[in-house]
Amino acid sequence: MRQRRAKNIHIGIALILASTLAFTIMSALIRSLGDRIPLGEIAFSRSLFALIPLLLMLQWQGELRDAFILKKPIRHLTRAIAGIGSMFCNFASLARLPLADMTAIGFITPLFNVALAAIFLGEKVRRFRWAAVAVGFAGVTLMLWPHIGEGEQNSAAAFGALLALVGAFLVSASMTQVRELSATETTASLVFSFTVLCTLTGLVTIFWGWTMPSVWDAVVLLLVGIFGGIGQITVTESYRHAGAGTVAPFAYTSMIYSILIGYAFFGEVPEFIVLLGAAIVVIAGLFVLYRERQLHIDRTREHEAETPQSPAV
Repeated sequence: MRQRRAKNIHIGIALILASTLAFTIMSALIRSLGDRIPLGEIAFSRSLFALIPLLLMLQWQGELRDAFILKKPIRHLTRAIAGIGSMFCNFASLARLPLADMTAIGFITPLFNVALAAIFLGEKVRRFRWAAVAVGFAGVTLMLWPHIGEGEQNSAAAFGALLALVGAFLVSASMTQVRELSATETTASLVFSFTVLCTLTGLVTIFWGWTMPSVWDAVVLLLVGIFGGIGQITVTESYRHAGAGTVAPFAYTSMIYSILIGYAFFGEVPEFIVLLGAAIVVIAGLFVLYRERQLHIDRTREHEAETPQSPAV
């Protein structure tokens, strides 16, 4: 395996900004497909075509052989189950929620990470971080409020919001397992195994009925995978150039991207209460990052192997 390169904070920040943009574009492309393409077909395309840039990166870095070495294959599988579940939930929510709303709800992920690390990894969490988690969930309640109500449109949006919330939880469940696995497994094996398992899972859904895409939809499916792969590469590389405490806060720029792209292509303007809730969750998340930096809790390795399925990485 190659030696780790010297860190460069500015490159790390630039890469995380590029990553959040790539994942936002990927999510916008999925949203543009609506209900025309089955979820399994989208998940298959997202994973299969992402393998192209991923394999090129691993070959270039001299890590291709590492990608096939799985010391704990069963744990790779259980981690993939949570990650695949998050993918399906997030993709389904994109068909029912504005892009910015789905992104904002995804910001709860770092707060779920705190709770799951305390429960399953035995990490000691003091009252300051628990308070941040509680404040963050209050912000999520505000974001969910506009989508709770009567009527067919609100029902669809409420279901979409619930899917986004479940997706964020499953992302945290996956990352909690990655944190434990990163002690024995390489980043290459974690990312590659997950992508392959996602591809196979998506392919299995062909038995539940796929749709022959139009030429345009086929191009969109291809781009979903390519941008997903680019996002994966840049997020991994960003954490190799700078620590999580430095890079992670810049991932919140995905909200800016989501608002701009959502307005430009879908005419979506997020409600004030959603923005307020998002701001509260972001502040809570930043406080958690600040406290973890003070406590010398480094999540860089787990972020390197992160496989985001939405802009809120």
